Amino acid sequence: MVSRVRSEIKALMLIILSSIGLTAGILAILGLKNLIYPLLALAGADSINPCTFVIYTMLLIALSLKENISKRRIYAIGLAFVAAVYISYYLLGIGLVILTKTIPVWVAGVVSIAFGAYTFVTGYMEKSRIAKKKEVRKSIFSREATLFGAFSLGIIISFTLLPCSSGTYLAYAILISKVGRGLTLILLALYNVIFVLPLLIILFTVGSITESKSISQRIVQKSRELSMIAGTLLILLGIYVILGM
Repeated sequence: MVSRVRSEIKALMLIILSSIGLTAGILAILGLKNLIYPLLALAGADSINPCTFVIYTMLLIALSLKENISKRRIYAIGLAFVAAVYISYYLLGIGLVILTKTIPVWVAGVVSIAFGAYTFVTGYMEKSRIAKKKEVRKSIFSREATLFGAFSLGIIISFTLLPCSSGTYLAYAILISKVGRGLTLILLALYNVIFVLPLLIILFTVGSITESKSISQRIVQKSRELSMIAGTLLILLGIYVILGM
């Protein structure tokens, strides 16, 4: 079991690293090397969002508490949730790119710095950035363990969590809105792959209710540090964008 989980994680990491390498190569060929660091920094900061982790582990715990539910079923429902988040954020990204096409690039740096400061401060003060947390929790534990239920929940959560991660996505949309349409779609796709990768890793490493609770507790315990690291990274990126782009 342990070796299988490790193999799944390695496969996931190989996919994401290959995608990053491919995209970096494309950007280099097209003379857009200056987008590589913003892509990795913004998507990386967004992907280690404690808000998303905690809610996802809540979903997995709720599934584990259901009677007569198999491990394969938990995987399928978990993947349906991740797919909904991916699709929702991708469509949201397309909308943001269209809306920000005329906004100057330096604004992305300002947004990154401002949201980075907000993320750092709320993390340091250990304040939750989840909108309507009680309603989200109630919705998770009241739903049936079905693929449709998980998929619809993923869509709802994506927009409920918008205040939690919209700053990084907005800055990213401003940056990539200045490149060609085809490349924009590729960059959005890669951003969202990186964003959902931690959710996939959590899904395939959770083997029981005990493990689910343990993962959730560790995330909560480290949420302050994660938020402060993400905030610092966003501030540095914002400075880089303003001075170097």
